[in-house]
Amino acid sequence: MTIMKSIILGIVQGLTEFLPVSSSGHLAITQGLLGVPEDRMLFLAVMLHFGTLISIFFVYHEDIFLICKEFILMVIEALRGRGIRAHNQHRKLGLLIIVATIPTGLMGIFLGDIFEGFFTSHIIIGISLIITGTLLWTAEKIHTGKKNIHNMRWFDAVLVGIFQGLAITPGISRSGSTIVGSLFRGFNKELATKFSFLIAIPSILGATLLETKDAFTYGLGDISLGIILAGVLASFLSGVFAIKALINFIKKEKLYYFSFYTWTIGSIIVVLSLLN
Repeated sequence: MTIMKSIILGIVQGLTEFLPVSSSGHLAITQGLLGVPEDRMLFLAVMLHFGTLISIFFVYHEDIFLICKEFILMVIEALRGRGIRAHNQHRKLGLLIIVATIPTGLMGIFLGDIFEGFFTSHIIIGISLIITGTLLWTAEKIHTGKKNIHNMRWFDAVLVGIFQGLAITPGISRSGSTIVGSLFRGFNKELATKFSFLIAIPSILGATLLETKDAFTYGLGDISLGIILAGVLASFLSGVFAIKALINFIKKEKLYYFSFYTWTIGSIIVVLSLLN
């Protein structure tokens, strides 16, 4: 493992984590092309995920601070017997993030083993990428929603959480699926984008913690602290770029551009799988 390989993997992780093209498949392909063994990749992959997590905090630090502040105030009020009241947008947003995380977590716990088996099927990965592209195209073409946080309901959060859970499938983009789910529920573009990235925090954090156990089992090997820091920095910077780029694409109604990419890659994978 070299610093350059770590930086390349970090860039791929940061870009594909937030652009709607599916990160797991791209990282695995890049790992193979660079000749990085699986046992050397586990801990680095955990740290690269951590880097992308930091990028969300960097872009949405103001919202995250207010959500945490309101959550603490809400807990204090509840302990004083005032009940749980979502009387402002950040308090409500925090509660809806929790609601959306529940179905995602349940799907990961009870269906994770089933979806994990799909990683060995290139045809399923290819078809999933084609499905991702189709959903992106459809959601943007039919989107006319203007729902803001004040109009958002608990059921909306549950459905978006289910869409996020479906991203366990290799080839289904997490950011793409949650944005698609939000657009289908009539969210305005700002809310669809923000909610997609904010509910990624518990999802990425949970996945990172689960992967950490296996990572420490294999150890660091020949990966030095400098190599790790280079990869984390690369994933952080590319993650920030990807988040801002996706926000711009959605504002300009160009989300469907990613459909052409996922359709092409997915079709190539399916064809090659059938020929083999």
